[in-house]
Amino acid sequence: MKKKKRKASPVLRSKKGMEMVQVAILVAIAVALGLIFKTQITDFVNDTFGSLSSAKF
Repeated sequence: MKKKKRKASPVLRSKKGMEMVQVAILVAIAVALGLIFKTQITDFVNDTFGSLSSAKF
């Protein structure tokens, strides 16, 4: 006897929508981390560029 394969619904087969959701979640996480650590990131960047500009190559 042959078993019938059940076809997944188009919603379950669509990976493009899942990729968009994953990208949106990653962007939201990056923005949230940026807002939480804004002062630390700003201090780090200012210190780094200050060190680079005062260094004599």
